[in-house]
Order: sequence, then structure tokens, then C-alpha cells
Amino acid sequence: MPEREAFTFPHMAKHCVHCGAALGERGKFCHRCGAPRDGTAPGASTGPDATRTVAILPWAIAGISVLALIAFIAGQKFGGGSPAPTTAAPAAASGARAVDIASMSPQERADRLFDRVMTLVTDGKSDSVQFFAPMAIQSFEALQPLDAHRRYDLGLLGVVTGDATMARAQADTILASNPTHLLGLILGMRAAGLQSDSAARATFAQRLGAALVSERAKGLPEYIDHGNDIDAAVREADGRTPVTRQ
Repeated sequence: MPEREAFTFPHMAKHCVHCGAALGERGKFCHRCGAPRDGTAPGASTGPDATRTVAILPWAIAGISVLALIAFIAGQKFGGGSPAPTTAAPAAASGARAVDIASMSPQERADRLFDRVMTLVTDGKSDSVQFFAPMAIQSFEALQPLDAHRRYDLGLLGVVTGDATMARAQADTILASNPTHLLGLILGMRAAGLQSDSAARATFAQRLGAALVSERAKGLPEYIDHGNDIDAAVREADGRTPVTRQ
């Protein structure tokens, strides 16, 4: 088969009149900018404007992508993302799973906040205690009427925040129903210590020691739950440990 004749265009320019690119023997259009090599005006989709459009397009797409990413992050942070739970920051700092206390029952919320405050007290994080304690106190007040166990927890929140009046009020309410209730006596003793009332503290400490064996023999749930605290209070009553904090 004879070789196919190579068609050339001798009347066509050797260089593109629009962008100056060297042109080969074949092709009716510039390989760089797409303009007709015969020098005629390029169409709507060719020529220098088209070249600039093609050059700018990747940057425009990249810019749009960046803006879309920023909008997505902003939406997650300030809009459509999951709401941050009240305890999210401490949970994240400790590596624990964040808990949304808003989804809990009032009793579960009170217990969770109480545990959080007491843990912070143990860790010596006084600023965090002052932040969470009002929420915990409010959650207990929403549970009215309170039993002796809950009143003791509420009174302890008063002790750790330095609110002796609240602690003493809870102690008096517990003892009004049971004058030998260990938790009421402990609260009374600690509230008196906060108020620097040494006489009242000594009286509560004496009553605590006198009632300890018989009351513990009752096996009340609050005595079991706060067994370690009762032991600590007995040491306080004996003067072996400070009285002003749990």
C-alpha cells in the first residue's frame, strides 16, 4: 500500500500570530492557545481570553474548594454539629467519652454533677469546683423533696464551696427526722468547723462518736455509699484530720 500523502498547508503561518508558538507542518489550530493558524480571529472558545480562562480555572476551582472547606468547618463548630455537652471539656481533657447530661434524668444529672465536683475537689481543681458546683446544687434543688442521702450530698456541696449556711441547713433537716443520723451529724460538725464554732463542732463530734456503732448497724444505703466519708469524719472528730473540707 503506498504511503499516505502528508498534507501540508504552505499558506499557513509557521508561528501562531496570537501567542507566538512555533507551529508544525500539520494542524489547523495552534497547539498552545487553540487559535486558527491562518490568523483569523478566534471564536468564543479560543484565543488569548480562552487561554487565560484555562489557566485561571484550576486556581478558581482550588479557591472554591478552600472556601467550601472553611464553610464546612464553621458549620460544624457553630451550626449543624452535635451540641457540646456541659461536661465536654473535662471529658476531652481526660480522654474519656463526653457525656450529654441534658439527656439524663434529673436524678442521674444530679449524681453525675455531684461526682464531678467531688472528683475535682480530690484533684485540687478549685476553679473547676466553683464552676460545676452551682450546677450540681441546682440539680439537687430540682429533686425536692430530698431524702437524707440527697440532703447529705447537697450539704457536702456546701462544705466544699465554703457555704456553711447551706451545709448546716441540710444537717438540721436530716437531724430533725433522726437526731442520731450519722450524715446529719457529720454535716453539722463540718459546718461548725467552717464557721469556726469550736463549741458546736465539739458537740457534733461527741454525738457522732456516741451514735456511730448503733447507727452503722442499721446498714442504711447512705451509710454504705458514704462509708469512707464516715470513716474520715470519725478521724476528724478525733482531731486527727482537718475539719473544713471533705
